[in-house]
Amino acid sequence: MRGGTAVVLGGSVAGLCAAGVLAKHFDQVVVLERDRLPPDAEHRRGVPQSKHPHFLLNSGRRAIGQIFPGFEEALIAAGGMRLMPSMDAAYCENDGWAPRKSGSMTMVYSSRVLIERVLRDKVRESPAIEIREGVTVTGLRSTAGGTARGRVEGVEFRTDGGDEGRLDADLVVDALGRGSSVVDWLTAAGWTAPPERTLDAKVTYTSRWYDLPPADRRPGTWWWKHLVITPTQDTGDHPAEHEFLSNFFPIEGDRAIVCMGSWGIPMPRKADAFEAAVDRVRARTFGEAARACTPISEVHLTRSTGNKWRRFDLLGTPPVGLVCVGDSICAFNPFYAQGMSSAARSALILGAMLRVRGAIDAAFTREFLARQKKSLDVPWMLAMARDQAYDFATGSEVAPRWRRRLAARLSWPIFNAINAASREDAYVEQTFAKVFNLDRSLREMATDPRFWFGIARYKVRERLGRTVVPGGFDDQKDPPGTDFTGYTRAARSSSAEAGRVGA
Repeated sequence: MRGGTAVVLGGSVAGLCAAGVLAKHFDQVVVLERDRLPPDAEHRRGVPQSKHPHFLLNSGRRAIGQIFPGFEEALIAAGGMRLMPSMDAAYCENDGWAPRKSGSMTMVYSSRVLIERVLRDKVRESPAIEIREGVTVTGLRSTAGGTARGRVEGVEFRTDGGDEGRLDADLVVDALGRGSSVVDWLTAAGWTAPPERTLDAKVTYTSRWYDLPPADRRPGTWWWKHLVITPTQDTGDHPAEHEFLSNFFPIEGDRAIVCMGSWGIPMPRKADAFEAAVDRVRARTFGEAARACTPISEVHLTRSTGNKWRRFDLLGTPPVGLVCVGDSICAFNPFYAQGMSSAARSALILGAMLRVRGAIDAAFTREFLARQKKSLDVPWMLAMARDQAYDFATGSEVAPRWRRRLAARLSWPIFNAINAASREDAYVEQTFAKVFNLDRSLREMATDPRFWFGIARYKVRERLGRTVVPGGFDDQKDPPGTDFTGYTRAARSSSAEAGRVGA
């Protein structure tokens, strides 16, 4: 045990994960949270994004499970669902519905508010952690800002009753999210503002919550729990809704979040416009599913989706005694579901550093920032690979025109090829799942000869008519519930012959 006091700014997922790690090394961990926290899984002002779907990637599940043993079991006991997306979700891809079959990846589905409630329950089990609610952080306390001796030594705050106070700390963790004022406070104290890498691809998404119909009144075709409709790749005339990435996302309590998002297209924010847009999504099942459910919320719209990375690792004299985690250090386009998992990974890095470092000094700070940068490189590269393809994107990371054109031309064909090859090549499927879940980097996948051999082999078989698992089922019909796991070429030949005889 190191002893002393650590202060965490913010009680969301990033802050709670940091608190869980710090409790193993400090006598006292104080979490300062502006909101009054609800006792159950409810929305609150400080987390407006909780009204949209949230994926907890496998790397994030493992990280949180290391910080809070039993977290996943508690989440499932509270109503979360452990599902296998390749078996329990229906995916509408470029050429239609993908085949249903077993895969290597599982996910836990729940609302963001349930994840936070379970995390708060876990935090409250630790006698070292105190959550102070209704407290707004108003500044940092520091000495010798911007010099080699510069250090953050505590925080100033105001309660919702109007009382002001200060709190000394051996370590301060900024988990205040995208809107964090910590950089402003640092520059006012003499530090140089960290360089920022930014890219805003003008993503907007809109969501509404629904009650599912009772189980005995659901259509017999609803074998799926989750619907995903990818944007069309058709360059001809079509409704704007065909460009949407759409999710019918299952959560606890027999509910679903219907979410539609796009790059650069205005999205509906009123109920009637939302319902009309749902009906125009390119797969007929999506609109039918929403109409079979009962809306239980207003329409929630978010535009705060730009990628932003505050590069503290590039400062010559970064502030000692301060660590930033979650969106306060690196915020991603939420479409890619990387935020919670990246925050939990940063917390694990902090825990590993505290175990081996005797003092929180300049060397500690530089090593933490270097290790955190390596971790954040993985999701950042994934976000850039897609968002840099748009001509209307803005920010420091806008790609040259030739790269934007290349990304726009190749990203979908490559994605289609990976998905198709994954149906018949376990190595391709597992590798892509690891990249999606931040367990491997995009660079590692891009330089893996076996991965690309699997895709090339599949494309050759496809051209020769020797693929096994069928795909491209009509998106104007219900997604087929057939389980193609273990499907063989002989079975496909028999099916084709039966079709010819029946004709």
